[in-house]
Amino acid sequence: MDFIPITDQEKSEMLKFLGIKRVDELFDLSIPDEVRMRRPLNLPSGISEYELTRELENISKENASLNDYVSFLGGGAYDHFVPKIVDALISLPEFYTPYTPYQAEASQGILQSLFEYQSMISELTGLEVANASLYDGSTSLAEAALLAHDITKKNEVLVSETVHPEYREVLKNYVRGLGVTIKTVPSKNGQTDISAIEDMISENSACAIIQHPNFFGYLEDMERIGSILDGYTALFIAAIDPLSLGLLKSPSSFGVDVVVGEGQYLGNKISFGGPYLGIFACRKDYIRRVPGRLVSSTTDTKGRTGYVLTLQTREQHIRREKATSNITTSEVLNAIAAAIYLSYIGPEGITEIAHQCLQKAHYAHDRLSKISFLEPLSDAPFFKEFAFKSKKPVHEINERLFSEGIIGGINIERWYSQHPDTILFCVTEKRTKDEIDRLVEVMEAA
Repeated sequence: MDFIPITDQEKSEMLKFLGIKRVDELFDLSIPDEVRMRRPLNLPSGISEYELTRELENISKENASLNDYVSFLGGGAYDHFVPKIVDALISLPEFYTPYTPYQAEASQGILQSLFEYQSMISELTGLEVANASLYDGSTSLAEAALLAHDITKKNEVLVSETVHPEYREVLKNYVRGLGVTIKTVPSKNGQTDISAIEDMISENSACAIIQHPNFFGYLEDMERIGSILDGYTALFIAAIDPLSLGLLKSPSSFGVDVVVGEGQYLGNKISFGGPYLGIFACRKDYIRRVPGRLVSSTTDTKGRTGYVLTLQTREQHIRREKATSNITTSEVLNAIAAAIYLSYIGPEGITEIAHQCLQKAHYAHDRLSKISFLEPLSDAPFFKEFAFKSKKPVHEINERLFSEGIIGGINIERWYSQHPDTILFCVTEKRTKDEIDRLVEVMEAA
Protein backbone atom coordinates (compact mmCIF):
# COMPACT_ATOMS: atom_id res chain seq x y z
CA MET A 1 0.00 0.00 0.00
CA ASP A 2 1.23 3.53 -0.85
CA PHE A 3 1.70 6.12 1.87
CA ILE A 4 -1.24 8.55 2.12
CA PRO A 5 -0.17 12.22 2.18
CA ILE A 6 -1.75 14.62 4.69
CA THR A 7 -4.60 16.79 3.46
CA ASP A 8 -4.45 20.58 3.09
CA GLN A 9 -6.77 20.94 6.06
CA GLU A 10 -4.51 18.77 8.24
CA LYS A 11 -1.49 20.79 7.13
CA SER A 12 -3.30 24.04 7.95
CA GLU A 13 -4.22 22.78 11.43
CA MET A 14 -0.61 21.76 12.10
CA LEU A 15 0.72 25.18 11.08
CA LYS A 16 -1.91 26.90 13.23
CA PHE A 17 -0.94 24.75 16.22
CA LEU A 18 2.72 25.76 15.76
CA GLY A 19 1.78 29.44 15.45
CA ILE A 20 3.18 29.91 11.93
CA LYS A 21 1.68 30.50 8.49
CA ARG A 22 4.07 28.48 6.33
CA VAL A 23 6.52 25.63 6.80
CA ASP A 24 9.51 27.77 5.72
CA GLU A 25 9.17 29.80 8.90
CA LEU A 26 10.53 26.80 10.80
CA PHE A 27 13.89 27.35 9.12
CA ASP A 28 14.12 31.16 9.12
CA LEU A 29 16.42 31.30 12.14
CA SER A 30 18.76 28.47 11.15
CA ILE A 31 19.02 28.35 7.35
CA PRO A 32 19.79 31.56 5.38
CA ASP A 33 17.36 32.23 2.58
CA GLU A 34 20.11 32.40 -0.07
CA VAL A 35 21.18 28.77 0.45
CA ARG A 36 17.72 27.23 0.44
CA MET A 37 16.69 25.00 -2.46
CA ARG A 38 13.61 26.36 -4.19
CA ARG A 39 12.93 23.34 -6.39
CA PRO A 40 11.92 19.73 -5.68
CA LEU A 41 14.72 17.20 -5.16
CA ASN A 42 15.76 15.43 -8.35
CA LEU A 43 14.49 12.07 -7.12
CA PRO A 44 11.95 9.64 -8.56
CA SER A 45 8.56 9.50 -6.94
CA GLY A 46 7.95 6.99 -4.16
CA ILE A 47 6.86 3.42 -4.79
CA SER A 48 4.81 0.96 -2.81
CA GLU A 49 6.25 -1.47 -0.26
CA TYR A 50 5.52 -4.40 -2.58
CA GLU A 51 7.31 -2.75 -5.51
CA LEU A 52 10.27 -1.91 -3.29
CA THR A 53 10.51 -5.49 -2.01
CA ARG A 54 10.49 -6.89 -5.56
CA GLU A 55 13.16 -4.42 -6.64
CA LEU A 56 15.46 -5.29 -3.73
CA GLU A 57 14.95 -9.03 -4.32
CA ASN A 58 15.98 -8.62 -7.95
CA ILE A 59 19.09 -6.68 -6.94
CA SER A 60 20.03 -9.29 -4.33
CA LYS A 61 19.95 -12.03 -6.98
CA GLU A 62 23.00 -10.43 -8.57
CA ASN A 63 25.04 -11.42 -5.49
CA ALA A 64 26.78 -14.80 -5.24
CA SER A 65 26.77 -16.59 -1.89
CA LEU A 66 28.35 -19.73 -0.48
CA ASN A 67 25.02 -21.43 -1.17
CA ASP A 68 25.79 -21.01 -4.87
CA TYR A 69 29.57 -21.50 -4.97
CA VAL A 70 32.05 -23.99 -3.52
CA SER A 71 34.72 -22.10 -1.60
CA PHE A 72 38.42 -22.93 -1.22
CA LEU A 73 39.10 -19.42 0.07
CA GLY A 74 40.76 -18.90 3.45
CA GLY A 75 43.25 -16.38 4.72
CA GLY A 76 41.42 -15.45 7.91
CA ALA A 77 37.73 -16.12 7.23
CA TYR A 78 36.56 -19.69 6.77
CA ASP A 79 33.58 -21.59 5.43
CA HIS A 80 32.92 -23.90 8.37
CA PHE A 81 29.57 -25.52 9.07
CA VAL A 82 27.32 -23.67 11.53
CA PRO A 83 24.69 -25.97 13.13
CA LYS A 84 21.13 -24.65 13.04
CA ILE A 85 20.97 -24.75 16.83
CA VAL A 86 23.37 -21.77 16.95
CA ASP A 87 21.03 -19.51 14.96
CA ALA A 88 18.00 -20.83 16.83
CA LEU A 89 19.42 -19.99 20.26
CA ILE A 90 21.13 -16.67 19.56
CA SER A 91 17.87 -15.50 17.96
CA LEU A 92 16.07 -15.78 21.29
CA PRO A 93 15.14 -12.29 22.52
CA GLU A 94 17.03 -12.71 25.80
CA PHE A 95 20.26 -13.24 23.83
CA TYR A 96 19.62 -11.22 20.70
CA THR A 97 18.28 -8.04 22.28
CA PRO A 98 20.73 -7.15 25.10
CA TYR A 99 23.81 -5.73 23.40
CA THR A 100 26.04 -5.85 26.43
CA PRO A 101 25.21 -6.13 30.14
CA TYR A 102 25.77 -2.63 31.51
CA GLN A 103 23.46 -3.43 34.42
CA ALA A 104 25.27 -6.67 34.99
CA GLU A 105 23.39 -8.15 37.93
CA ALA A 106 20.12 -7.99 35.97
CA SER A 107 21.63 -9.98 33.10
CA GLN A 108 22.45 -13.29 34.75
CA GLY A 109 21.71 -15.33 31.62
CA ILE A 110 24.03 -13.26 29.42
CA LEU A 111 26.74 -13.29 32.07
CA GLN A 112 26.52 -17.04 32.56
CA SER A 113 26.78 -17.57 28.79
CA LEU A 114 29.91 -15.41 28.64
CA PHE A 115 31.34 -17.19 31.69
CA GLU A 116 30.86 -20.52 29.92
CA TYR A 117 32.50 -19.07 26.79
CA GLN A 118 35.52 -17.94 28.82
CA SER A 119 35.75 -21.34 30.51
CA MET A 120 35.77 -23.20 27.19
CA ILE A 121 38.41 -20.90 25.69
CA SER A 122 40.57 -21.47 28.79
CA GLU A 123 40.14 -25.22 28.41
CA LEU A 124 41.05 -25.09 24.70
CA THR A 125 44.16 -22.96 25.18
CA GLY A 126 45.31 -24.42 28.49
CA LEU A 127 45.59 -20.95 30.02
CA GLU A 128 43.90 -19.90 33.26
CA VAL A 129 42.24 -16.66 32.13
CA ALA A 130 40.12 -15.77 29.09
CA ASN A 131 38.20 -12.55 28.69
CA ALA A 132 34.67 -11.99 27.43
CA SER A 133 36.05 -11.49 23.89
CA LEU A 134 37.31 -8.58 21.79
CA TYR A 135 36.59 -7.18 18.33
CA ASP A 136 38.40 -9.77 16.18
CA GLY A 137 41.65 -11.68 15.80
CA SER A 138 43.70 -8.69 14.66
CA THR A 139 42.76 -6.42 17.57
CA SER A 140 43.29 -9.29 20.02
CA LEU A 141 46.83 -9.69 18.71
CA ALA A 142 47.51 -5.96 18.99
CA GLU A 143 46.08 -5.87 22.53
CA ALA A 144 48.36 -8.76 23.49
CA ALA A 145 51.37 -6.76 22.29
CA LEU A 146 50.24 -3.79 24.40
CA LEU A 147 49.88 -6.10 27.42
CA ALA A 148 53.45 -7.36 26.89
CA HIS A 149 54.78 -3.82 26.53
CA ASP A 150 52.99 -2.75 29.71
CA ILE A 151 54.16 -5.74 31.76
CA THR A 152 57.78 -5.92 30.64
CA LYS A 153 58.32 -2.17 30.12
CA LYS A 154 60.30 -3.14 26.99
CA ASN A 155 59.96 -1.35 23.66
CA GLU A 156 60.56 -3.97 20.96
CA VAL A 157 57.96 -6.34 19.50
CA LEU A 158 59.12 -9.27 17.39
CA VAL A 159 56.46 -10.50 14.98
CA SER A 160 56.91 -13.25 12.43
CA GLU A 161 56.45 -12.51 8.74
CA THR A 162 54.18 -15.55 8.67
CA VAL A 163 51.61 -13.81 10.90
CA HIS A 164 48.56 -12.64 8.94
CA PRO A 165 49.68 -9.43 7.13
CA GLU A 166 46.49 -7.59 8.04
CA TYR A 167 47.00 -8.47 11.70
CA ARG A 168 50.46 -6.94 11.45
CA GLU A 169 49.01 -3.78 9.93
CA VAL A 170 46.60 -3.41 12.85
CA LEU A 171 49.52 -3.98 15.23
CA LYS A 172 51.45 -1.13 13.60
CA ASN A 173 48.51 1.21 14.10
CA TYR A 174 48.11 0.20 17.73
CA VAL A 175 51.71 0.85 18.81
CA ARG A 176 52.14 4.05 16.83
CA GLY A 177 52.99 6.83 19.23
CA LEU A 178 54.03 4.53 22.07
CA GLY A 179 57.72 4.43 21.22
CA VAL A 180 57.45 0.73 20.38
CA THR A 181 59.57 -0.68 17.56
CA ILE A 182 58.22 -3.59 15.52
CA LYS A 183 60.82 -6.02 14.21
CA THR A 184 59.60 -8.45 11.55
CA VAL A 185 61.16 -11.91 11.73
CA PRO A 186 61.65 -13.25 8.17
CA SER A 187 60.22 -16.52 6.92
CA LYS A 188 61.95 -19.50 5.35
CA ASN A 189 60.25 -22.36 3.52
CA GLY A 190 56.83 -21.06 4.59
CA GLN A 191 57.72 -21.00 8.29
CA THR A 192 59.31 -18.56 10.72
CA ASP A 193 63.10 -18.46 10.38
CA ILE A 194 63.96 -19.58 13.91
CA SER A 195 67.63 -18.69 13.57
CA ALA A 196 66.51 -15.12 12.89
CA ILE A 197 64.59 -15.10 16.18
CA GLU A 198 67.79 -16.08 17.97
CA ASP A 199 69.62 -13.20 16.27
CA MET A 200 66.90 -10.57 16.75
CA ILE A 201 65.64 -11.16 20.29
CA SER A 202 67.25 -9.08 23.03
CA GLU A 203 66.80 -7.85 26.57
CA ASN A 204 64.74 -5.02 25.10
CA SER A 205 62.15 -7.38 23.56
CA ALA A 206 58.66 -7.18 25.06
CA CYS A 207 57.32 -10.18 23.18
CA ALA A 208 57.55 -12.47 20.19
CA ILE A 209 54.37 -13.10 18.18
CA ILE A 210 53.97 -16.34 16.21
CA GLN A 211 50.92 -17.63 14.31
CA HIS A 212 50.35 -21.40 14.50
CA PRO A 213 49.15 -22.59 12.00
CA ASN A 214 50.57 -19.55 10.23
CA PHE A 215 49.12 -17.42 7.45
CA PHE A 216 50.46 -19.82 4.80
CA GLY A 217 48.74 -22.66 6.65
CA TYR A 218 51.92 -24.30 7.89
CA LEU A 219 52.72 -25.36 11.45
CA GLU A 220 55.51 -23.64 13.36
CA ASP A 221 58.11 -25.26 15.61
CA MET A 222 56.50 -23.80 18.72
CA GLU A 223 58.48 -25.95 21.14
CA ARG A 224 61.82 -24.71 19.81
CA ILE A 225 60.65 -21.10 19.74
CA GLY A 226 59.43 -21.42 23.32
CA SER A 227 62.79 -22.75 24.44
CA ILE A 228 64.53 -19.73 22.88
CA LEU A 229 62.22 -17.31 24.68
CA ASP A 230 62.77 -19.05 28.01
CA GLY A 231 66.06 -17.19 28.34
CA TYR A 232 64.43 -13.76 28.08
CA THR A 233 61.74 -11.73 29.83
CA ALA A 234 59.89 -11.38 26.52
CA LEU A 235 56.36 -12.84 26.50
CA PHE A 236 55.47 -15.60 24.05
CA ILE A 237 52.27 -14.67 22.15
CA ALA A 238 50.57 -17.19 19.87
CA ALA A 239 47.83 -16.51 17.33
CA ILE A 240 45.90 -19.74 16.84
CA ASP A 241 43.08 -21.37 14.90
CA PRO A 242 40.80 -22.61 17.72
CA LEU A 243 39.56 -25.59 15.70
CA SER A 244 43.12 -26.79 15.14
CA LEU A 245 43.33 -27.38 18.90
CA GLY A 246 41.15 -30.44 18.39
CA LEU A 247 44.37 -32.07 17.14
CA LEU A 248 47.34 -29.90 18.06
CA LYS A 249 48.90 -29.51 21.49
CA SER A 250 47.50 -26.69 23.61
CA PRO A 251 49.56 -23.48 23.36
CA SER A 252 50.30 -23.56 27.08
CA SER A 253 52.37 -26.72 26.58
CA PHE A 254 54.87 -24.65 24.57
CA GLY A 255 55.21 -22.04 27.29
CA VAL A 256 52.94 -19.53 25.55
CA ASP A 257 51.97 -16.60 27.80
CA VAL A 258 49.12 -15.11 25.75
CA VAL A 259 46.90 -16.77 23.14
CA VAL A 260 44.87 -14.75 20.64
CA GLY A 261 42.81 -15.77 17.66
CA GLU A 262 39.79 -15.31 15.47
CA GLY A 263 36.55 -16.79 16.79
CA GLN A 264 34.63 -16.60 13.51
CA TYR A 265 35.40 -20.29 13.02
CA LEU A 266 33.33 -21.12 16.12
CA GLY A 267 29.72 -20.93 15.00
CA ASN A 268 29.92 -17.49 13.37
CA LYS A 269 29.18 -17.09 9.69
CA ILE A 270 31.45 -15.38 7.20
CA SER A 271 28.80 -12.72 6.46
CA PHE A 272 30.44 -9.73 4.73
CA GLY A 273 33.59 -9.82 6.84
CA GLY A 274 32.11 -9.32 10.27
CA PRO A 275 31.23 -8.74 12.96
CA TYR A 276 33.77 -11.25 14.21
CA LEU A 277 35.10 -12.34 17.57
CA GLY A 278 38.50 -11.80 19.15
CA ILE A 279 39.80 -14.62 21.35
CA PHE A 280 42.10 -13.59 24.19
CA ALA A 281 43.53 -15.86 26.91
CA CYS A 282 46.56 -15.53 29.15
CA ARG A 283 48.28 -16.71 32.31
CA LYS A 284 46.72 -15.77 35.63
CA ASP A 285 49.75 -13.58 36.43
CA TYR A 286 48.50 -11.01 33.90
CA ILE A 287 44.84 -10.99 34.92
CA ARG A 288 44.83 -7.33 35.93
CA ARG A 289 46.27 -6.33 32.54
CA VAL A 290 43.68 -8.17 30.44
CA PRO A 291 41.87 -5.81 28.02
CA GLY A 292 38.10 -5.50 28.07
CA ARG A 293 36.03 -7.45 30.56
CA LEU A 294 36.04 -10.62 32.62
CA VAL A 295 32.95 -12.41 33.87
CA SER A 296 33.30 -14.28 37.15
CA SER A 297 31.10 -16.54 39.26
CA THR A 298 30.43 -16.05 42.94
CA THR A 299 27.87 -16.99 45.59
CA ASP A 300 25.38 -14.73 47.35
CA THR A 301 24.56 -14.69 51.08
CA LYS A 302 22.21 -17.64 50.56
CA GLY A 303 24.84 -19.73 48.81
CA ARG A 304 23.33 -19.36 45.34
CA THR A 305 25.62 -19.07 42.31
CA GLY A 306 25.70 -15.64 40.71
CA TYR A 307 27.65 -14.11 37.82
CA VAL A 308 29.26 -10.68 37.85
CA LEU A 309 31.32 -8.47 35.61
CA THR A 310 34.69 -7.99 37.25
CA LEU A 311 38.04 -6.43 36.36
CA GLN A 312 36.42 -4.11 33.84
CA THR A 313 39.65 -2.30 32.98
CA ARG A 314 38.19 -0.25 30.15
CA GLU A 315 37.91 3.48 29.75
CA GLN A 316 34.14 3.38 30.28
CA HIS A 317 34.56 1.98 33.78
CA ILE A 318 37.76 3.50 35.20
CA ARG A 319 39.92 6.57 34.74
CA ARG A 320 41.44 6.70 31.28
CA GLU A 321 45.04 6.78 32.50
CA LYS A 322 44.43 3.53 34.41
CA ALA A 323 42.64 1.69 31.61
CA THR A 324 44.43 -1.26 30.02
CA SER A 325 42.68 -0.67 26.70
CA ASN A 326 40.20 1.53 24.87
CA ILE A 327 38.35 -1.58 23.67
CA THR A 328 34.70 -0.71 24.23
CA THR A 329 32.80 -3.81 23.21
CA SER A 330 33.07 -7.53 23.74
CA GLU A 331 31.14 -8.85 20.71
CA VAL A 332 28.66 -10.42 23.09
CA LEU A 333 26.37 -12.11 20.55
CA ASN A 334 29.31 -13.61 18.65
CA ALA A 335 30.84 -14.91 21.88
CA ILE A 336 27.52 -16.51 22.85
CA ALA A 337 27.34 -18.10 19.38
CA ALA A 338 30.80 -19.55 19.98
CA ALA A 339 29.74 -20.85 23.40
CA ILE A 340 26.66 -22.54 21.91
CA TYR A 341 28.74 -24.03 19.09
CA LEU A 342 31.42 -25.41 21.41
CA SER A 343 28.81 -26.75 23.84
CA TYR A 344 26.95 -28.47 21.02
CA ILE A 345 29.89 -30.13 19.24
CA GLY A 346 31.80 -30.93 22.47
CA PRO A 347 35.39 -32.21 22.72
CA GLU A 348 34.74 -35.14 20.38
CA GLY A 349 33.14 -32.86 17.83
CA ILE A 350 36.03 -30.41 17.71
CA THR A 351 38.45 -33.32 17.29
CA GLU A 352 36.35 -34.77 14.47
CA ILE A 353 36.14 -31.41 12.67
CA ALA A 354 39.90 -30.94 12.99
CA HIS A 355 40.48 -34.46 11.62
CA GLN A 356 38.24 -33.81 8.63
CA CYS A 357 39.95 -30.49 7.85
CA LEU A 358 43.35 -32.17 8.05
CA GLN A 359 42.46 -35.23 5.96
CA LYS A 360 40.57 -33.35 3.25
CA ALA A 361 43.25 -30.65 2.99
CA HIS A 362 45.95 -33.28 2.51
CA TYR A 363 43.88 -35.10 -0.10
CA ALA A 364 43.44 -31.82 -2.01
CA HIS A 365 47.15 -31.01 -1.65
CA ASP A 366 48.17 -34.42 -2.99
CA ARG A 367 45.91 -34.09 -6.01
CA LEU A 368 46.91 -30.50 -6.79
CA SER A 369 50.59 -31.44 -6.51
CA LYS A 370 50.19 -33.54 -9.66
CA ILE A 371 49.17 -30.51 -11.79
CA SER A 372 52.08 -29.55 -14.02
CA PHE A 373 51.99 -25.77 -13.50
CA LEU A 374 51.74 -25.93 -9.69
CA GLU A 375 54.58 -26.37 -7.20
CA PRO A 376 54.13 -26.54 -3.40
CA LEU A 377 55.44 -23.45 -1.62
CA SER A 378 56.77 -25.61 1.20
CA ASP A 379 57.09 -29.18 2.37
CA ALA A 380 56.26 -28.12 5.96
CA PRO A 381 53.34 -29.80 7.78
CA PHE A 382 50.01 -28.01 7.48
CA PHE A 383 46.50 -28.12 8.94
CA LYS A 384 43.79 -26.92 6.55
CA GLU A 385 45.59 -24.35 4.36
CA PHE A 386 48.53 -24.67 2.00
CA ALA A 387 50.13 -22.65 -0.80
CA PHE A 388 51.25 -23.41 -4.35
CA LYS A 389 53.49 -21.44 -6.67
CA SER A 390 51.86 -21.21 -10.09
CA LYS A 391 53.38 -20.88 -13.56
CA LYS A 392 50.07 -19.46 -14.71
CA PRO A 393 48.63 -16.10 -13.50
CA VAL A 394 46.52 -16.71 -10.40
CA HIS A 395 43.84 -14.25 -11.48
CA GLU A 396 43.26 -16.26 -14.68
CA ILE A 397 43.01 -19.49 -12.69
CA ASN A 398 40.50 -17.95 -10.28
CA GLU A 399 38.43 -16.48 -13.12
CA ARG A 400 38.21 -19.93 -14.71
CA LEU A 401 37.27 -21.52 -11.38
CA PHE A 402 34.64 -18.87 -10.67
CA SER A 403 33.03 -19.45 -14.06
CA GLU A 404 32.65 -23.08 -12.99
CA GLY A 405 31.03 -22.22 -9.64
CA ILE A 406 34.21 -22.48 -7.56
CA ILE A 407 35.83 -19.77 -5.45
CA GLY A 408 39.59 -20.32 -5.68
CA GLY A 409 42.37 -19.34 -3.31
CA ILE A 410 44.06 -16.05 -2.45
CA ASN A 411 47.00 -14.71 -4.42
CA ILE A 412 49.40 -13.99 -1.55
CA GLU A 413 51.56 -11.85 -3.85
CA ARG A 414 49.21 -9.11 -2.69
CA TRP A 415 51.20 -9.03 0.58
CA TYR A 416 54.35 -11.02 -0.22
CA SER A 417 56.15 -9.70 -3.30
CA GLN A 418 58.73 -12.48 -2.92
CA HIS A 419 55.98 -14.99 -3.74
CA PRO A 420 54.58 -13.94 -7.14
CA ASP A 421 51.57 -15.87 -8.42
CA THR A 422 51.33 -17.99 -5.29
CA ILE A 423 47.86 -19.24 -4.43
CA LEU A 424 46.69 -20.09 -0.90
CA PHE A 425 44.00 -22.77 -0.74
CA CYS A 426 41.80 -23.68 2.24
CA VAL A 427 39.88 -26.94 2.74
CA THR A 428 37.43 -27.15 5.63
CA GLU A 429 35.27 -30.00 6.86
CA LYS A 430 32.46 -28.82 4.52
CA ARG A 431 34.33 -29.73 1.36
CA THR A 432 33.50 -33.11 -0.16
CA LYS A 433 35.69 -35.43 -2.22
CA ASP A 434 33.59 -34.63 -5.29
CA GLU A 435 34.12 -30.89 -4.77
CA ILE A 436 37.88 -31.33 -4.37
CA ASP A 437 38.02 -33.55 -7.46
CA ARG A 438 36.05 -30.92 -9.37
CA LEU A 439 38.53 -28.23 -8.29
CA VAL A 440 41.41 -30.34 -9.61
CA GLU A 441 39.56 -31.13 -12.84
CA VAL A 442 38.94 -27.46 -13.64
CA MET A 443 42.52 -26.56 -12.66
CA GLU A 444 43.90 -29.26 -14.96
CA ALA A 445 41.74 -28.02 -17.82
CA ALA A 446 43.16 -24.53 -17.35
